Amino acid sequence: MSGPSPSAEPAAAPSVWRYAQRIAPLAVLWAVLVGLLVWLLYARATWNEESDRADVREWLDNARVFRKTLSELTRDYADLLGDTDPGIDHLDRVTSKRAEIEEHLRALVEPTRMYSGQLPLFPNVYALEVEVPGAPGPVAWVSPKPRPGGAAKAQLRTLEYAVALGRPGAPATVRCVYQLHSFNRAQSQQDEYRFWQTVAAAVLVPTTLVAGLLVARFLRRERAREVEKLRAAAAAEHRERELLEAQVARELTERSLLELRVKQQEAERATEELGRKLLEQELEAAKFENRAAEAEREALEMKSQLYASIGIMAGSYAHNIKNLLVRPNDLIARCMESANGDREQQGMLEEVRATLGTVTERLQQILRTVRRDPASAEVTRVDVCALVRDAERTWAGMAREKWKIAVTADAPAEPALVTGDLSHLQQALENLIFNARDATFEMRNQLRDDAKREPDPTARRQKLLDAASWRGEVRVTARRDAGSLVLEVRDNGIGMTDEVRRNCLKTHFTTKRDNALYEGYSAGMGLGLSFVAMVLEHHNGELEIDSAPLKGTTFRLRFPLAAS
Repeated sequence: MSGPSPSAEPAAAPSVWRYAQRIAPLAVLWAVLVGLLVWLLYARATWNEESDRADVREWLDNARVFRKTLSELTRDYADLLGDTDPGIDHLDRVTSKRAEIEEHLRALVEPTRMYSGQLPLFPNVYALEVEVPGAPGPVAWVSPKPRPGGAAKAQLRTLEYAVALGRPGAPATVRCVYQLHSFNRAQSQQDEYRFWQTVAAAVLVPTTLVAGLLVARFLRRERAREVEKLRAAAAAEHRERELLEAQVARELTERSLLELRVKQQEAERATEELGRKLLEQELEAAKFENRAAEAEREALEMKSQLYASIGIMAGSYAHNIKNLLVRPNDLIARCMESANGDREQQGMLEEVRATLGTVTERLQQILRTVRRDPASAEVTRVDVCALVRDAERTWAGMAREKWKIAVTADAPAEPALVTGDLSHLQQALENLIFNARDATFEMRNQLRDDAKREPDPTARRQKLLDAASWRGEVRVTARRDAGSLVLEVRDNGIGMTDEVRRNCLKTHFTTKRDNALYEGYSAGMGLGLSFVAMVLEHHNGELEIDSAPLKGTTFRLRFPLAAS
């Protein structure tokens, strides 16, 4: 094996530093020469312009037309503008002082304009203005003579300097646009500047070439010496490296044998570890199966307890209501016996008796529904459109007269059949209607509370009137959608937050416990929507909930249509 010496790169840095030390005196001498020539050229090029600016500045500062210079008039003008106790004639004095400055400017530049081009040392002034902080605008004089164009435009100069005022704040500014020398003289100055540039280039270029040749020759000689040294060192190092490579090869052979033994031991340990992990996984799988079975048993027990609780509660309510209906039925029978042939009275009593019979039958139906587990449903073909229309007939009148809300339904006349339990579907729909009713009660209370908290009496009165005229609405619709039946229950009630929407289907979760009573109805127990979720689960249905606070809620139930 062969290659560059490891010590070649570290040796390069001292070599470069040694080269730099040897050529430093020549580089310093060349840099001093270049700097001196540049400074002489710059001083020569700018001397005339600086002299002209000094002459114009002296002319503006020392010329006296009204016994005062331009700087003194500017300070007087600024003092008048900043006077903290102006008199009645303050505006007249300011106007007069401004006119005085304008006249001063005119007196300065008119003689130069009259003898323009005749006296070489007279400047051609094209604009002269004084800008004072706080003044409505600069005091300016602009020459009626147009400014030069073309090549002569480059001879225009602008002198701008600050005039200190007698009060704190920003200074005033004097700005003058002028041309002092004629075009021929300026052209001669440019020619002279180009001449000195040529002289400097004639000096710098040969000296730079000579310095570069000397440096290149020196570097080439030093580089040749370094290469010879590096070659000798590389040959010696190559011999040492061959000896080291032989030793390394022997050590690598011994190390390979040792690593092979270590790998065999590691493979044996890995095999044992793999067997242990397989056993642990089998144990974990068995534990997981046990936990899943336990969770399923617990879920079944919870469902059984839930329906047992519902059945006990429903049985208690049904027993009490049936006992209360015994006396009205007996009284109606007696009244019918003593009606003495009055057909109108007989008809009303028959209607009351039929209504009580309907109530009793409805009570028995609800009792059978809540006592039966949704998993053991009585499967039939149910017309959901007819179910929606029956719900409207059953609850629309009570909603209008007692709940003070509007319950409406929209279902097509043709039947839409799904496979399921009629009583379960009926109870689920009524739970959603009752839930929507409670949401409208909450919305009405919210509007009333907001109106009572209004501090403005007029606005509070209007809000109270709006709250009194607000009516809750519950709309039930059924429609077909691509092989599915969609059942929607929409209300304009209080709505739900994201947290309530996530938890509303959980058993015993309710927000009504925290909101007092609704129009005489007690707070819920958190069972209605959980029952709806169970019915959907056993009917292969899906549930979507769209809701926002104070924006109402829409429950959207989707069932597969029964095969025709």
